Amino acid sequence: MIQRKATLALASLIVSAAAVLSPATVSAEPKKASTRHVQSGKASWYGPGFHGKRTASGETFNTHAMTAAHRTLPFGTKVRVVNKKTGKSVVVRINDRGPYAHGRVIDLSRASAQAIGISGVGSVEVVQL
Repeated sequence: MIQRKATLALASLIVSAAAVLSPATVSAEPKKASTRHVQSGKASWYGPGFHGKRTASGETFNTHAMTAAHRTLPFGTKVRVVNKKTGKSVVVRINDRGPYAHGRVIDLSRASAQAIGISGVGSVEVVQL
């Protein structure tokens, strides 16, 4: 008899808890990592004359590294840059300020630009990771 009362009490507690928790609160699916669309626009590469010099973040610019310059994203932010023409993408770390050319959203290091097939100016989408 006592065991039956304990079982009924536990069942009642479970039903009450289920009624309080909404489906939005309880989910069997794991949360997906979110990415945030930052910008679409033109990208170019920079490097000639800057290799070995200090970036705005204070580190030495290496045209062979997977880095980029952006006007507003914090230094150290990683972004995925997708070449809209080829579909190729590269993950770069923001370590400098720019671009200063009109109409550009990001300046890539030479290695980053080559990785996605940009030899001059290309149309890209920038997604913050």
